[in-house]
Amino acid sequence: MANFKEIVTKAVIGKAKKNSVNKFQIKPEQTPDTILGCWIINHTFSGKNNNGVVGINGAFDVNVWYSHDNDTKTSVCNHHFVYNDKMNVHLKDQQTLTDASEIIVRSLKQPAVIDVNIDNGNISLNIEKELGVEIVGDTKIKVSIEDDEDEYEEIVDDDEVEEAIESIPDNIEEDYLK
Repeated sequence: MANFKEIVTKAVIGKAKKNSVNKFQIKPEQTPDTILGCWIINHTFSGKNNNGVVGINGAFDVNVWYSHDNDTKTSVCNHHFVYNDKMNVHLKDQQTLTDASEIIVRSLKQPAVIDVNIDNGNISLNIEKELGVEIVGDTKIKVSIEDDEDEYEEIVDDDEVEEAIESIPDNIEEDYLK
């Protein structure tokens, strides 16, 4: 009959991901004629427990390269955006999200501009991103303990092996097997 022991350990107790598309606007210094390019840099984020819901606070910088003055000049405007997302993560085995739980946030898909337009002198951007959250908390596992003693394999000392080889007589008939 096997005995069982409980081990308390840290494990992933909940996991979720969220894809979102958000609309942002930038008011450049000059009225843009054409958007020549845009990119997102410096994406940062962190998660925290907010009454049982994971709150994600993040930010990124958007740089937009555009032409103006009847497409005769170009400029780059940059803007810092801040976002707050909420994720309701389903936890396994009736666990609860506490302040002791570790919240790991990963960017599964970095923010990217999927659509950009000029709207009444403003630049309108649709930005898509995908975030993943893992909740790490205490959990218990049960392991079976065997009652038998551990059986150890006997190791032969190298010196004993050398002595046994040296004690073989020199007069062994080499054609014995023929």
